[in-house]
Amino acid sequence: MAKRLPVIGLTGGIGSGKSTVSQLLAERGARIINADTVGHQIYQPGTEAWQEIVQAFGREVLNPDGTINRARLGEKVFSDPQALARLNAITHPRIYAAIEEQIRAIRADPPPGIRGIVVEAALLIEAGWTPLVDQIWVVVASEEKVIERVMQQRSLSREEIQRRIAAQLDSAERQRYADLVLVNDGSLEELKATVEKHWTALTQA
Repeated sequence: MAKRLPVIGLTGGIGSGKSTVSQLLAERGARIINADTVGHQIYQPGTEAWQEIVQAFGREVLNPDGTINRARLGEKVFSDPQALARLNAITHPRIYAAIEEQIRAIRADPPPGIRGIVVEAALLIEAGWTPLVDQIWVVVASEEKVIERVMQQRSLSREEIQRRIAAQLDSAERQRYADLVLVNDGSLEELKATVEKHWTALTQA
């Protein structure tokens, strides 16, 4: 009988290097399921989630072509905890179900060379998606390193980045759920070596 593919939940805050770790794992035989991509799919016009979002927040959150304007929707919910909770109640269970279905399909018919599945999700813990995974890997970096990285990648001020860090789940809280903490304060080569070591240990166990 074929070995059951392990599922890693990969999470981390802004600028931690979560996407870099995801890419490194993909290069080493992981099939990546990106929760953001799944989220975009369930937002498509005509879906149940789309209908409920329009019902809850009005047609002003739509673009002229009927797609959801995520920036406008974000403005409505991020300053209003009740509105955010309402949006999450619409989207999170559907994203969970879609990820669960993808995991089931990959495990039922694994593509050649696949050694494991990685669910990349910034909100893995907050959204309650942890039952989907066998292990939780948390990518962390010092605040100074995060600020430096994000300032290089996006046109955000130091203050804006610090606000975003403060709005996230606390790093220490995230680490409480971790089976593995990947500290990403060093070079890419150091990160590669760490990922290689732990991925090999997991997939060859």
